[in-house]
Amino acid sequence: MRSETISAASQAASSARPTRARFVILALLAVGTMINYLDRTVLGIAAPSLTKDLGLTATVMGIVFSAFSWTYAAAQIPGGVFLDRYGSKLTYTLALGFWSLFTGLQGFATGLYSLLFYRFGLGVAESPCFPTNSRIVGTWFPQQERARATSIYTVGEYIGLAAFGPGLFWIMANYGWHSLFLVVGVVGVLYSLAFWWGYTEPQDCKTVNQAELDYIAAGDGLVPKSAQKVPFTWENCKKLLKFRQIWGAGIGQYAGNTALVFFLTWFPTYLATERHMGWVKMGFFAVLPFLAAAIGIMVGGWASDQLLKKTGSANIARKGPIIFGLLLASTIVTANYVESDNAVIAILSLAFFGQGMVGLGWTLISDMAPKHLMGLTGGFFNLAANLAGIVTPIVIGVILSVTGSFVGALAFVGAVALIGACSYIFLLGDVKRLEID
Repeated sequence: MRSETISAASQAASSARPTRARFVILALLAVGTMINYLDRTVLGIAAPSLTKDLGLTATVMGIVFSAFSWTYAAAQIPGGVFLDRYGSKLTYTLALGFWSLFTGLQGFATGLYSLLFYRFGLGVAESPCFPTNSRIVGTWFPQQERARATSIYTVGEYIGLAAFGPGLFWIMANYGWHSLFLVVGVVGVLYSLAFWWGYTEPQDCKTVNQAELDYIAAGDGLVPKSAQKVPFTWENCKKLLKFRQIWGAGIGQYAGNTALVFFLTWFPTYLATERHMGWVKMGFFAVLPFLAAAIGIMVGGWASDQLLKKTGSANIARKGPIIFGLLLASTIVTANYVESDNAVIAILSLAFFGQGMVGLGWTLISDMAPKHLMGLTGGFFNLAANLAGIVTPIVIGVILSVTGSFVGALAFVGAVALIGACSYIFLLGDVKRLEID
């Protein structure tokens, strides 16, 4: 009698409608990613006034912009190792709290060296964010939903600046650049507490039912508990780097990040100095490319999942939208040949729309990373991608110092985007789960 009761309960559980707890987790990631990019980019809004107050040249400011990525890139592998060892909840909470603290401290910078120190700290603290995002999506979502899930949390990169950009420019105009850092920093520290309270792994979640867990597992989701805390070995690094997929995806994402870094660092200065816009006009025009990028990442994620359903080919579904996005990003160079401000913003919006589609690269990592090395694989990927954060601001700063113009800067961004498209076409190879003993 008891066995019949258990069997009936099991059948009822298997026929139950899956819960949607995974989308609550996705909302936590989306807000965290939005705060992440607000924290790293508020310096771009502050730059025109900050450079005057601290007496920094264009070349030096390029180094300051770049400083974040020095430690951000260098800490990718250690951050991935920490993630594999201690899990998503602790890693993300600590990262969010500390990067928000360093954001607030930038409001107290008194010169170049203190500003550089705070940017270094920000880079280290933010390093585990996207590998953790990728790991969480790979754990909580089946493959057929990962592109959409990635696009939803990645859109936070752009929606935050689009939604809050005018307000940040208003704070800048009325209260000075110090206030920008303080406001955004405090918000992030408070949210780190909310994330710690709200996040759980699927197997420990009280609001998920067995039907949802079965649905996730059937789509290659869920990380076994035995694979959730893996120690670091150099042998695993060597094995990962033997795969062409790691190199192809890394170079492609580097190219996409080159365009992203331009918009996150030099774009407000471009509007102020090259296009001679005032604060109010800048606040309006600066929003449009970020809205376009937000639409781009959503379109890319939707198109990728639709292509996967219709073709069954991860190669077509994952690589196609990214290649198309990189080709669109390369059109940024045409802004050099128009005079109208409206035309310039339209071109930059189209290019940033394409760059938004490149955010789908994190879905590739969710699909390809060995389940027990998601943190390390994400660390390698983000290391390659964020070398662009080191190179791009310095290159653009040097170009500005030498030529006094952004013409060469936009040409540089467009050329790198074309290289990225070639990497996905010729180097990446098959999109498949990599197997490492």
